Amino acid sequence: MKANLNIDVNVKVKRRWIVRIGELSSRTGVSTRALRYYEEQGLIHSRRMPNGYRDYGPQTVEVVLFVQDLFAVGLPSRLLRDIIPCVAEGGTASPPEDLLARVTAVRDDLLQQEHRLRERRKTLDDYLAGRLLPSGAAAVHESHSV
Repeated sequence: MKANLNIDVNVKVKRRWIVRIGELSSRTGVSTRALRYYEEQGLIHSRRMPNGYRDYGPQTVEVVLFVQDLFAVGLPSRLLRDIIPCVAEGGTASPPEDLLARVTAVRDDLLQQEHRLRERRKTLDDYLAGRLLPSGAAAVHESHSV
């Protein structure tokens, strides 16, 4: 007689909170002061241990790096609070239309800033290559050649 084994491999494991604030700071390059601010703003979450230490989930490293990137492009923390649930832990939450509109406005502003920077860089390149003189230099150059 052949034995039939039905093994259930769907085991739920509690999420481990293993990252302390100092380690999180080291792994992300973000100061502990900034991490506390992120927590105050609701961008990251910790669990308090009986000894008062903060423990963070291992996914918090990626969340902090993501937050840093979005801060770098000028998104305010109030907007990040709405974005994080849409991308953290698999991004299961669908972003509401008003959030998409606000993020689109920030993206469009970044595109305008990029365009202005590109134009300024071109002006500097032209100046450095001798193709462009400062506006007052042409008048000075003409008066010396007369």
